[in-house]
Amino acid sequence: MYKRILVPLDGSPTATSGLEEAIRLAHALRAKLHLFHVVDLHLVYMDYNGTAELADYVHALREAGQELLHKAQALAARQDVSAEVHAEECRTAETINLILQEARRTHADLLVIGTHGLRGFQRLVMGSTAEGVARLSPVPVLLVRGPAA
Repeated sequence: MYKRILVPLDGSPTATSGLEEAIRLAHALRAKLHLFHVVDLHLVYMDYNGTAELADYVHALREAGQELLHKAQALAARQDVSAEVHAEECRTAETINLILQEARRTHADLLVIGTHGLRGFQRLVMGSTAEGVARLSPVPVLLVRGPAA
């Protein structure tokens, strides 16, 4: 069945729901998790107004991403699930492409991602990384709805 499960994480409660489901699935299937985080710098550079040292802010985002991944890895380990971690940086709005590249790089055979389940105008305005991944993924995608708002 599934042996390599990719789980994109952004620190949101929705992504945490996806992680928890992926851990349960990996434990049941004796699969390995690949935890992935995109350090999204494109908004930093778009919004930068010079009030703080840009390098310090970028460093803080990188550190937060690594901390997020290591906490997720520890959560998986407590459930006796092996997990590798990897982060990539992007300076343009290319998160979906980076997730798909990571799926290919890790030879993932399943992708588990949290979704807000937005509809109508909210979905149009906010976009949907999960929807884009599901639409373009070369492997099956399990969408996990996050906690109710």
